[in-house]
Amino acid sequence: MIDPDRPLLAFGGPYSNLQATEVMLAEADRRRIAPGNIFCTGDVVAYAANPEETAQLIRRAGIHVVAGNCEVQLAQEAEDCGCGFEEGSACDRLSRGWYPFALANTTAETRQWMASLPPRLDFEFAGLRLAVLHGGARQNNRFLFASERDAIEAEFALAEADGPCDLVIAGHSGIPFIAPLSRGTWVNAGVIGMPANDGTPDGWLAVLEPSPDGVHIELCRLACDQTAAAAAMRRSGHANGYARTLITGIWPGFDVLPDAEKRRTGEPLAGQKAFIAGATVSG
Repeated sequence: MIDPDRPLLAFGGPYSNLQATEVMLAEADRRRIAPGNIFCTGDVVAYAANPEETAQLIRRAGIHVVAGNCEVQLAQEAEDCGCGFEEGSACDRLSRGWYPFALANTTAETRQWMASLPPRLDFEFAGLRLAVLHGGARQNNRFLFASERDAIEAEFALAEADGPCDLVIAGHSGIPFIAPLSRGTWVNAGVIGMPANDGTPDGWLAVLEPSPDGVHIELCRLACDQTAAAAAMRRSGHANGYARTLITGIWPGFDVLPDAEKRRTGEPLAGQKAFIAGATVSG
């Protein structure tokens, strides 16, 4: 049950990073945000060393979760992650290591839970209609970045066609942004389990504060000491390129990035804030 008088916290991509997930839950507790007001945009399990433990922690926390491409593929015991990587790219080659590890280290019961996750959650908050999803409106492995404004506009139109919404909260792409659009706002809440390719080890999340007139949105850095998570990857024999990313803050491949985001590799991100005016939602 969502408490309409308290903030929402949204995040994506725990990515099997148990330590970062613990930090996120501690941050929610510090902000006094109850589980009913916390939303995960999917990819609970992916690159790092603790897939089952991370999934179990998320489940015990009792937060809302939508299915990411990793949940969909793991639930089906599919052969690949369904991430949308170009075949033969660096990201694709790396996925051939971490995805089989994730599949082998999640239980059938956890994969059954993944199969039960919805692709989208819709609700009202502070006079706004919100939709939480993973990647794109109809393609859960759709990469969207802040520089791709026309593509974001098109995805918002699809999301709106699937159900009335003023604000979309999504993930998948790994770099947070707030995009005011012609008919609404698209927010990528960022991910907590891997850095945002900005040269720091930190993750990101979004906090939405209700007000009488609408919602204040802030993208917040989640400070993480990733040493333990990287060490866990090495101990598991699973020290792929993402173990180094946890320390350096630089992705092991840039295949999915548009040119604008590639040029900003290693530049620490600044937080973003926005206000979205609400309206009385009826019907």
